[in-house]
Amino acid sequence: MISMRFRFVRRHGLLAGAVLLLCAVVAATRLCGGGGEESESPSSAASFPSAAVSSAASEPAQPPVSSASSEAELAETGAAISGGEEMRGVWVPFMTLDMSGESDKSEAAFRKRFSAIVSGAKSYGMNALIVHVRPFGDALYDSDYVPWSHLSSGAQGVDPGYDPLAMMVELAHAQGLELHAWMNPLRIQMNDTPSVLSQDNPWNLWQGDAEKAGWVVQSGTGKYYNPAYPEVRAQIAACAEEIAARYDVDGIQFDDYFYPTQDASFDEAAYQAYVEETSGGGEPLSLLEWRTANINALVSEVYRRIKAVNPDVRFGIAPQGNLQNNRTMGADVASWCSARGFLDYICPQLYVNFENETLPFGTAAQAWKNLVVNPEIDLYFGLAVYKAGSDADGGTWKTANDILARQVSLGRTVECDGFLFYSWDYFSAEQTQQEVANVMKVLGQESASEE
Repeated sequence: MISMRFRFVRRHGLLAGAVLLLCAVVAATRLCGGGGEESESPSSAASFPSAAVSSAASEPAQPPVSSASSEAELAETGAAISGGEEMRGVWVPFMTLDMSGESDKSEAAFRKRFSAIVSGAKSYGMNALIVHVRPFGDALYDSDYVPWSHLSSGAQGVDPGYDPLAMMVELAHAQGLELHAWMNPLRIQMNDTPSVLSQDNPWNLWQGDAEKAGWVVQSGTGKYYNPAYPEVRAQIAACAEEIAARYDVDGIQFDDYFYPTQDASFDEAAYQAYVEETSGGGEPLSLLEWRTANINALVSEVYRRIKAVNPDVRFGIAPQGNLQNNRTMGADVASWCSARGFLDYICPQLYVNFENETLPFGTAAQAWKNLVVNPEIDLYFGLAVYKAGSDADGGTWKTANDILARQVSLGRTVECDGFLFYSWDYFSAEQTQQEVANVMKVLGQESASEE
């Protein structure tokens, strides 16, 4: 239940957020020169990646990349997640954890599935798993705020009879891997997934309540939380807080989905209320500035509440690699990377290669390195294993079979703190085998298993 104290915040919090954003805009302007170096979006990882495409890779001349020393020297240049160790994580998306279509949805069946993921990730030299535990405003854990995910039991709101997150933490830690709980902050439903929302889903609970009108929004084929309201932000932050308080996770991570549209109708009523409240008190923020203030307020509240219950749990965000895309969805990455109180690490999804015309990997890597000016924030690069060997980006991923390996080498040259790979299933896909073998050599895993 949301505390009554938020009624005051609801009336006055937006103006406070506006003040916060003005400082953020100044920081962003200084760091980014007021404009993005890229104008169009390179492809990001899809929520539902297409099936792997098998193809033999050719080996033309390699595109230019910053000079690097031997592989042995490169292996020593990675910075640390803790105690000098380079972050080497892999995302485990909800599709990989989906038991809903299985005849056996038992605890033993899920344990067998996740045990194989842990053992496989360790054999590939990974030291962290980023696991999708809140993909649709629901939970792969026992939550006081949102319903059980359909992924475990087959129907949203139905207790599977065991706690998947508790089990995943246990299994990961038993083999020395960190486990970060991956949350999608705003999404409730997308393209009829999940097909039925339970009666205890906030979407159903808040519909028809005059005081909560607008807290959830239908946009296109999706349903979303509306972060304009302090009560909604508090609900999202409470979900992160309870994970940090109840589970021995090493981190909590938001993905790159913030405002899903630039359409003004998404939050028109809330924005107009804000404009009316600020009339006579100065020029109101533009719609985009106001949305950015809302996301900043959400991110800072999540960070504060995580640290209040467990200071050792690290909070990170994996935004899009394209800076302009982040700005248009209200993700103020410049402030997050410079000020305190937002996050502990950032992992831009650099799902481009060196030949990308809009945003070459080398350009993107250096831009993000320049952006992270707070020395307390770790910088990881998200790499697109799922594109390796495929027809993505005009077939440019077929021009070489060591693209990921050279991306790791360049990341070490610019002194990032590690790498996250998307996603687990593509480590053993047919299309990616040569790329994965080559990146394993650079990571120092000469003989990774092929499961």
